Amino acid sequence: MGQKNQKASIWQALMNTRMLICIFNGAAAGLPLYYIYHLVPAWLRDEGVDLKTIGLFALVGIPYNWKFLWSPIMDRFTLPFLGLRRGWMLITQIGCMGSMFFMATLDPKLSIAHVAWAAACLAFFSASQDIVLDAYRRELLPDRELGLGNSMYMNGYRAMVFIPGGLGLILADYVSWSLVHIIIGLFMFIGILQTLLIKELHKGTKTPKTLKESVLEPLKEFFSREGIKPALLFIGFLFLYKLGDNMATALSTPFYLDLGFSKTVIGSTVKLVNFWSMILGSFLGGAVIFKIGINKSLWLFGLVQMASIFGFAILSEAGPVIWVLACVIAFEYLGVGLGASALTAYMARATNMNFTATQFALFSSLIALPRTFANATTGYLIEAMGYTSFFILCGALAIPGMALLPWVAPWNKD
Repeated sequence: MGQKNQKASIWQALMNTRMLICIFNGAAAGLPLYYIYHLVPAWLRDEGVDLKTIGLFALVGIPYNWKFLWSPIMDRFTLPFLGLRRGWMLITQIGCMGSMFFMATLDPKLSIAHVAWAAACLAFFSASQDIVLDAYRRELLPDRELGLGNSMYMNGYRAMVFIPGGLGLILADYVSWSLVHIIIGLFMFIGILQTLLIKELHKGTKTPKTLKESVLEPLKEFFSREGIKPALLFIGFLFLYKLGDNMATALSTPFYLDLGFSKTVIGSTVKLVNFWSMILGSFLGGAVIFKIGINKSLWLFGLVQMASIFGFAILSEAGPVIWVLACVIAFEYLGVGLGASALTAYMARATNMNFTATQFALFSSLIALPRTFANATTGYLIEAMGYTSFFILCGALAIPGMALLPWVAPWNKD
């Protein structure tokens, strides 16, 4: 009987309005990011821009790593419409849509600099939207639903890859690029309509009285909550938990090419398998977290994550065998989805409800930093060690994050 009630409670949690809000907010957050990293490079290449210049466009994503610098403004100042969270949501979403519409007026052949500035503006509005959506989600979800709600958010986020990266490219074969930018930009109405329909949640909690207070108080509260040592352990854990996983996947596409897989196989088998594996991992992760709690999930999913990295070493030795590729990718991205669900829920739980925007932005930026480090070093390591030894090293680098779990997330304490 108890098990039946537990299953019913999970079903009820999945079907409640909070999960629907998380899905649509995730879609609103994912659209501009995939627009920047999928549609814009394809557009530039189609217009004859050289690969070196297109590669430099990765720098427009800097706001995603540094969004914590202006997040205190979004905790401190309430706009004169829709409330603290919804007001900022609307502004950032209109900014994202406006940036895409502005792209429709540009010609990369005439001024690539204008395209770069427009992409940077879009990245700024997109990162700012992430700040306020993360804060709203933390205020929306009770602690028990953090894993489930964050997994629904990530699934909505990832599903939007098919709009700029799929629909946008298909449309470009039939209509002008200017019209493509406008059509994809119109999908931001998903977020705008949702913002107008949902309720403002930031009520009754403390709002910083000054900008200085909005910067210092979140840091002071975080370090004073349990002491300096636990706070530093928490930061170290955010750095290390997915370090090995991030390094293993940083140059995955060149790895598949070097093994001898065709671009068609990589574009079809790899992309589809990793997408659906991450979706399944996020969903299962959310359900398991709901059932057993965040701490135990971090332990279990961390082990899956670590084991999945060694699959790349097996693939490196097996060579271009498609069924081995599919199995390794499915297991790896299942681990990615599971680990991301647990880590995001853990991070959300650690935020104080008075400073959700600032603290969540800071924590998510800390998670992003190892990815930057991985992208900068993996090429050198692979050239020095070879692929198989490199992936074994990545698996070993997952151990320090797991070793911190007894202090930051004890098994029997949630």
